[in-house]
Amino acid sequence: MKLKSVTIKNFRAYQKETKVDFEDLTTVIGKNDIGKSTLLEALEIFFNNSTIKIEHSDSNIYSASKLVEITCEFENLPDEISIDTSSKTKLKDEYLLSINDTLVIKKIFDCSKKNPSVEIFIVANHPTSSEVANLLELKEKDLQAIIKSKTLDSKLKGNPTMRKAIWNSIPDLELNTINIPVSKPKEDAKRIWEQIDLYLPMFALFQSDRSSSDSDTEVQDPMKAAIATAIAEVQGDIANIQKKVQEKAVEIANNTHKALETIDKNLASKLVPTFTPPTPAKWNGLFSIKMDTDDGIPLNKRGSGVRRMILVSFFKAEAERRLKSSSKKSIIYALEEPETAQHPNNQKVLIDSFKSLATQTDCQIILTTHSPGLASELPVDSLRFVNRDETSKELKVDKGSHIFSKVAEVLGVTPDSRVKALICVEGPTDVNALCCLSKALKIKYPELPDLFTEDRIAFVLMGGSTLKHWVNNNYLKGLGKPEFHLYDNDVATYKKSIDEVNEREDISVGQLTQKLEMESYLHPNSIKEAFDIDIEIPDNLNDDGKALPKIFAEAYSPKMGLPNVIKDSKSKKYLSERAFPKMTAEMIEERDNTGEVKGWFIKIAELIN
Repeated sequence: MKLKSVTIKNFRAYQKETKVDFEDLTTVIGKNDIGKSTLLEALEIFFNNSTIKIEHSDSNIYSASKLVEITCEFENLPDEISIDTSSKTKLKDEYLLSINDTLVIKKIFDCSKKNPSVEIFIVANHPTSSEVANLLELKEKDLQAIIKSKTLDSKLKGNPTMRKAIWNSIPDLELNTINIPVSKPKEDAKRIWEQIDLYLPMFALFQSDRSSSDSDTEVQDPMKAAIATAIAEVQGDIANIQKKVQEKAVEIANNTHKALETIDKNLASKLVPTFTPPTPAKWNGLFSIKMDTDDGIPLNKRGSGVRRMILVSFFKAEAERRLKSSSKKSIIYALEEPETAQHPNNQKVLIDSFKSLATQTDCQIILTTHSPGLASELPVDSLRFVNRDETSKELKVDKGSHIFSKVAEVLGVTPDSRVKALICVEGPTDVNALCCLSKALKIKYPELPDLFTEDRIAFVLMGGSTLKHWVNNNYLKGLGKPEFHLYDNDVATYKKSIDEVNEREDISVGQLTQKLEMESYLHPNSIKEAFDIDIEIPDNLNDDGKALPKIFAEAYSPKMGLPNVIKDSKSKKYLSERAFPKMTAEMIEERDNTGEVKGWFIKIAELIN
């Protein structure tokens, strides 16, 4: 399952109902103490109620109500669930989905109690007609009675089958959005919830105020798990040791008894040795691991930035270990202010890692930040801006292009005054592709620019972009900088735009790709190395009329066990972030024997020099 949104109400500063939408990578931005961490902690309470637990004081202090509501909406749902070994059903068939065919789960916490209780509901477009509104709560014999009273097929077996027949017999089910209680023991409603719970994503929260020594729980837990795993793998050797110890102990005990008899037979008629081997827990406790880094320097003696980078790695490793040992199929990594104590270069490394991680199947990343450096590298469609309404003073979470200027102002993101030329492309996947190609060619041709590190260029994108690109676009667009336009050759109207650029009186240049699109320049080996997939890459469309993104999507999706073929937009994203970085100068030249790609960067070098 994938988390689509969370809605919180009456939780701490969020008195009014507030909804936040999520992408594969989502970043919550705002000033200090505005409510960013509260959103992540609400999710932690919803999924685990462990690292952060709901407390008596968590209801909004200005509200008369003590009920806290946390509602999560999910998509990418399981095709079917099993109520028991003989009954399978679909959430849609049970009328447990919203009008948008998503699964909406609401948890209501009663904070009037010292230890808040929770009730769980599925919010669904469900039958409300009086005679069939409560079918999920009925026992098998009750359903059979209804089947009989309606003279339906008496041979119907299984509660899901009987419910479906009964619902189908009603002319008007009076479907309405209602809260269906599932946490209390009420027949299939309870059993269905237990199955749904198995499919919910695992939620792993890394808080900004965690300590960063090698004695920290986040470090010690995976180390303890490593010890437990190692001990489990040598159980045969341990059993042999215990057997030898037992044999030797029994021998010593018997010899002791014989010696005792020679002194006084009346002291003990017998001594029977009883051997108790140590439990696995005691074996685990015999060992501990401390982490040394380069040159034997202990982790807790390294700088705070290094300790924190390592700690984030431990967090990820531990979350993945928990995922493998559970029935969960997907995971959400939530990290508060990952930039804490990090040099800007390390922040860039972290962001690149998060972007890559977010492309993995069944994985989502949620970040919070108030760092200009970190935020400037983030995709703008991932940004969520927490702020107060100027009139009502209520907290709200906004998204969309209208927030970018506010985010830039709050965080202090400013345009780069070093920019000498603008590179205009269609979207963010083209940016990464060009950067990767330039980096590969610069290794062989040092005179060419590496667009990853070149501070004299700024990208202007037609669609989504990073906040940095948006800021530069917004501020630099009218400064008269020369422009290099590069568009895919798959849209006929682009030719007119390119001609208009080339007809200008400045030194701006426009080009269409000679191949169909940017992805057409990839080498098959780059895809093989990134995804272990062998496909042929056409320069334009293949014989079936398909471009590379579609060809790749149809190969990738079944390999990953996905129920549906991924969309072209996601296919382009995966290729951009995982295949283009594998390209080498030799691969580029093998795919482009005319030198077209090299020519792009020669022209860019002329514009900035």
